[in-house]
Amino acid sequence: MKISGIFEVDLAPLEPYAQGVKGITLGRMSIDKRFLGELNGSSKGEMIMAMTAVKGSAGYTAIEQVTGELSGKKGSFVLQHFGIMDRGTDRLILEVVPDSGTGELSGLTGSMAIKIENGTHFYAFEYEISL
Repeated sequence: MKISGIFEVDLAPLEPYAQGVKGITLGRMSIDKRFLGELNGSSKGEMIMAMTAVKGSAGYTAIEQVTGELSGKKGSFVLQHFGIMDRGTDRLILEVVPDSGTGELSGLTGSMAIKIENGTHFYAFEYEISL
């Protein structure tokens, strides 16, 4: 299955555990999202990141648990993020954590793509639910 829609996201700084050195900034953020479309629900999670002194170069990882409805099926699942920004060129991987699906989403696998256009966040989610 392939679906798409929009989402809203609120990020807020959290107290970091570690401090960066030699031009590196380490940080932590909370994630609160609202998904609209065939994925209708919300998520909460955390992000950790490293920003370099070079403009447009950074990295982050995040975990968020999504709860709601996916194409009419109710449950939750966890998305894991891996993001690299190399002088403004982005590479982002978002995948469903294996065996994280609950309820009617048990057996969910898949990956999500995100793009931002004119301040609006869009998702494209390709997934399967195996029994």
